[in-house]
Amino acid sequence: MDESPLVPEEDPEKAAAGRRRLIGFGVHLAVYFLVMLVVVPLNFWMSPDDIWFLLPMVGWGSVLALHVAYVMGLFELLKSD
Repeated sequence: MDESPLVPEEDPEKAAAGRRRLIGFGVHLAVYFLVMLVVVPLNFWMSPDDIWFLLPMVGWGSVLALHVAYVMGLFELLKSD
């Protein structure tokens, strides 16, 4: 059988783990946007002079960026074999 080095055989366990990570990220992203849909109008309604919604937006967004890196497998590069 001719095996191409460019298309490695996928390990079913790795594929399942990747799908779980992607679904987890999708849930995380959806919750982030739903919370921001509440927090931003709440900020402008309760205290329009103070723009405080940026703190949770940037803070949680940073954690979300780390989650993206995890889903993409960038932390796998840091592991030593």
